[in-house]
Amino acid sequence: MKNNRRKPNKKPDGGAPPMTMSAIQYFIVTEALESCNAGCLCYSLDYQDGSKHTGYPTKLQVFLLGVHRQACCEIDARCLKELSKDKAGLLQALSDDSEKLRWFKDENALRIALTLSEGSEVVVEEGREKLLGIIRYIGNLPQLMETTEPLPGVFFGVELQGDDKAKGYTDGSWLGQTLFSCDKNSGLFVPFSKVRRRFSESVPQSSSAPETQQPVPGDRVTYCIEDHCLYGMVVNVHQKDGTCFVLISTDSDASGKTSEIEVPVQFVVKGELPCGWNLESKLIDVDTSAVDQKCGLDVNSLVEVSLAAGNAYGIIRWIGNLPGRRHVMAGLELEEDMGLSDGTFKNMCLFRCPPGRALFVKFSSCHPDARFLSDGDKNMTPKDDVAGELSDREGQRSIAKMEPIPPISADQVHKVLIGRMKGIQGHHNSCYIDAALFSLFSCSSVLDSMLFKSTPPQDGAIQTTLLHDIVTPLRSEGFVEGGHVMKLRQQLQKHGCSNSFTTDEKDPEEFLTVIMHHILALDPLLKLSAGGEVQESYCYQIFLEQNHKLVLPTVQQLLEHSFHSAGLKLAEVPPCLILQMPRFGKKFKMFEKIIPSLELDITNLLSEGPQQCILCGKLAQEECLDCFEEPVFGCTGCKIFCSTCSAQRRSHQTAALNIPKGYMEQAAANNGSRDIMELFAVLCIETSHYVSFLKYGPDSKDWIFFDSMADRSGGTDGFNIPEVRACPEVGVYLDMSPAELANQVPRNMSGVAKRLFCDAYMYLYQSTRMGLYH
Repeated sequence: MKNNRRKPNKKPDGGAPPMTMSAIQYFIVTEALESCNAGCLCYSLDYQDGSKHTGYPTKLQVFLLGVHRQACCEIDARCLKELSKDKAGLLQALSDDSEKLRWFKDENALRIALTLSEGSEVVVEEGREKLLGIIRYIGNLPQLMETTEPLPGVFFGVELQGDDKAKGYTDGSWLGQTLFSCDKNSGLFVPFSKVRRRFSESVPQSSSAPETQQPVPGDRVTYCIEDHCLYGMVVNVHQKDGTCFVLISTDSDASGKTSEIEVPVQFVVKGELPCGWNLESKLIDVDTSAVDQKCGLDVNSLVEVSLAAGNAYGIIRWIGNLPGRRHVMAGLELEEDMGLSDGTFKNMCLFRCPPGRALFVKFSSCHPDARFLSDGDKNMTPKDDVAGELSDREGQRSIAKMEPIPPISADQVHKVLIGRMKGIQGHHNSCYIDAALFSLFSCSSVLDSMLFKSTPPQDGAIQTTLLHDIVTPLRSEGFVEGGHVMKLRQQLQKHGCSNSFTTDEKDPEEFLTVIMHHILALDPLLKLSAGGEVQESYCYQIFLEQNHKLVLPTVQQLLEHSFHSAGLKLAEVPPCLILQMPRFGKKFKMFEKIIPSLELDITNLLSEGPQQCILCGKLAQEECLDCFEEPVFGCTGCKIFCSTCSAQRRSHQTAALNIPKGYMEQAAANNGSRDIMELFAVLCIETSHYVSFLKYGPDSKDWIFFDSMADRSGGTDGFNIPEVRACPEVGVYLDMSPAELANQVPRNMSGVAKRLFCDAYMYLYQSTRMGLYH
């Protein structure tokens, strides 16, 4: 596979040691561990195959890749499977660890992906559509920040063709860099999991017209036996009794065994065809007429079915006819391991899900998930449903004319938000999106512009759901049903953002980037200046050098240290600043506690604008890089001086500040204003579960805590109970001195304060001048 992989520009300065690329062995973790998830990729230096060496250690020191930021840990060798560099690059492009593991087990898909090259004609799965295109680029995507990771993900740049043009989102550029050229909105960048080789390259035009090119020894082929599509390599082609036969060396089966088989040439096709295709053109036909008879159920609908063990809940992933079945069937991905496969039926891959989660049932046996229906909906007939849908459309038109509802004010928080069944109801791994939405929209309007900006028709439904089904009831009633969030997740999945938005847990930054960038095309919140170039992003991940001296840091100190070590400045004041804390996965935290900074002073972090000398107050002209940790002027932080005061520190390294032309020194001396960002929310994670804290008012004790799954009513047939509670104890700890706070034992801290100080994952700050309702 042609690889245009980019090499990192920056030498690693922390985490993983310097390395020789040829000495790296990549692995995938096959079981969930305390240090990482199943499906996480990692690598080892100077690895030797344990099967060839006696006394080989049972544990292997590895460096974790991806969101784990090269954390080093020891992992039981039995939980690791070796990966080639090419396969590891393909898997690294997938955002979710569970997806990586699922696709790793599909050796055939990986093998086919490695045969793709620039110029290959492909089909791209984008939501529920299958788009035709040509691969124009294979390689890594530019990153907002320089990375020391040895293996960025490999993506496919596809130029869409024919009627599918303009269904993309790029002209071949990514973060300002042109990787290939095509018309506007006619390009896509996708991982291998969304790309399939087009049938036209290897499939005969009809079942009666065999492939004109006869297979020859060495060819990879697909052959059909009964209802099975299988793969192998041609060993020989010969005539027997007037019939041409192909001798095929079969691929390994589940037990690792291979064999040889003779197959008539009419049942053999050169190349590897997708699972589910057969040579008699008996493709699985979707019976759309059946869909209309089942109360609006369709692919991605939430349903329940009655089994011998009780009710089972899941999502429809496929609808159609199966060989040997008279009835229209539905393929379900269940919430729990009550199924029989991973989405395959008699070797035909109809959809993909974790093993043991797929179940094929009669479509007529599926009913809407009653947990998300109102009392009226539970008795609704198909006819009623059509009328209801029309009514909903009329309702949406009338709602669109309503005035937007402002955030909940500080004096209304206790009346509207506090209590059980308040906030956003969690359902099936939704805590990451529940916590993010609650934090952004409950008491802040800083990102309300995304609710009202003009959007293309294909994205309007997602914006409508976000505004009318989530933000409006949250602010007016203080409660959002879990079904509304699931509706949003289904829409995101149909949009093609990820095939696991409705099932798997993700990170908040992934959801925020998808909704702000890929869906609503919101202008990047953050503009960073580095070496004269401006880079854009929606979130900022804090990185620290390995030799930092921080012990009990504030968020202000973490941000300043990260900017200082990376040579960054803010090109402008952001409306919203989303900061990810320095931590690696669920267990590896760089600091036991982090002190929330209620305000961030970003004045000295701006690349332009007048600033005051910290000694005399005159117009500052230089920044002293050597004084960053000088205790005389404060424990840490940017130190800026006028030319006179800077001259007194002759041996120090300084950098000139960008000062607006014509700005008068006297004006600078009289201008004591500072650029301040205000904390309004914190997302925290402990044992894979996200919660959030809101700072909703001016008083030091104006804090609330939100958990979308605080309790549960009933068993598998029940529902989650969200809760919002006041947590004034947070203010008590914030009033303590650093020394007092350092002596606090986390498990003995009052209420939920420990989770804020010890489990912080993401801090959200806003510019008080940029809210929508001021």
